[in-house]
Amino acid sequence: MGQDNSVVSDDTAPVTLRERSLDAVADHIQAGGAKNVLVMTGAGISTAAGIPDFRSKDTGLYANLARLNLPYAEAVFDIGYFRDHPEPFYILAQELYPGKFYPTISHVFIALLAAKGLLFHLFTQNIDTLERRAGVPGDKIVEAHGSFATQRCIDCKTPYPDDKMHEHVLAGNVPRCEECNGLVKPDIVFFGEALPDEFREKAHYAAAADLVLIMGTSLSVHPFAGLPGMIREGVPRVLFNMERVGGLGARSDDVLELGDCDAGIRKLADKLGWRDELESKWRELVGEEEAERQLKGAKVREVALEDEVDKLADEVEDALKIRDGADQADSDAGNAAQTGQTPEVKDAAREDTTRDSEPEPVNPIESIPGNSAPVPPPPGIKEPPASPTDESDRQLAGEDTTQTGNLHKVVSNTSEAADDTWVSGLLARKNS
Repeated sequence: MGQDNSVVSDDTAPVTLRERSLDAVADHIQAGGAKNVLVMTGAGISTAAGIPDFRSKDTGLYANLARLNLPYAEAVFDIGYFRDHPEPFYILAQELYPGKFYPTISHVFIALLAAKGLLFHLFTQNIDTLERRAGVPGDKIVEAHGSFATQRCIDCKTPYPDDKMHEHVLAGNVPRCEECNGLVKPDIVFFGEALPDEFREKAHYAAAADLVLIMGTSLSVHPFAGLPGMIREGVPRVLFNMERVGGLGARSDDVLELGDCDAGIRKLADKLGWRDELESKWRELVGEEEAERQLKGAKVREVALEDEVDKLADEVEDALKIRDGADQADSDAGNAAQTGQTPEVKDAAREDTTRDSEPEPVNPIESIPGNSAPVPPPPGIKEPPASPTDESDRQLAGEDTTQTGNLHKVVSNTSEAADDTWVSGLLARKNS
């Protein structure tokens, strides 16, 4: 399953934007060129909220998994294991359950898009429901990997009351169905379960968007990762992420804003003239104490990133020194073999001639050389996507394909869904 890893040439002019920049994106929005904004989000937009990283040793999440003595880490999210041993999941759920965390500035920006009538739909891999808490209308949200928002019996599928679920989770107890005594589970997608019907039914909406904002996702989990490939040519795709992912940057109207997700969103809000309104809504929602906590966390992450870059530069410099030393040793050995002179003698001679002229130090950075039946068109779209094609199946599955216009058909292969769960996205959050 390949992706286009090339980056469009600087000489290639955009089709829709005046240039590939946030300034041009803001101008496009203000000029009325974006009335159906599609947003895609991953774990990166919730980092500032303090939601624990799955594998970090510094979080309670990791410690809980370590002491649960699981056969393998992902077992806690496996539906087969859950049927026999639901207790580990509910211990873990105490760390993740909604109510402990507050929306970030990125969540509130999406809600602001909705309030201004610009949000077409939000596709999210996150299960934390922070989009809802930020004020994004529920009918605009497609939770590709489910969420903690609702729960039901895994046997008879009877919904379970929210208040009782909350009580059980906080106590670390396993809730049972009041109808059949079966196990109750939040409506998040476990390994061994199919993706929500809503995702398959609405994936083709991507072809109707006129602007796409992709925030904080590694785009490594399919079929979610196939959505950007369904966007029509000429429609701007803007990536807010720590690194380039998913072939973004390969089209003429792709804009890459690499770095902290919240920082990138603030830049766009500045250029739109929405910054004061955005900050005000966010602080009103989360409170001054939480707002300051998130802002301080952003500074800590920035310092950590700088330290990581410095460490990488040092490692590169050390590697270059080792390589240069090895190359010189090989050269000396070869010359000695031809002249009969030992490397030690040559080294002494070289020292005499170079003592007064040390070479310039090497800069390590500079020296690095399906369902085939049609589904309903998106609401409010006058020209719905064209009839189904096999192209959308290949794109949602992550294959390297060419754009064929508006797409309709979506993947319905449930055998692959076991790998396409929110868990994979959580495990990959370090990449976003």
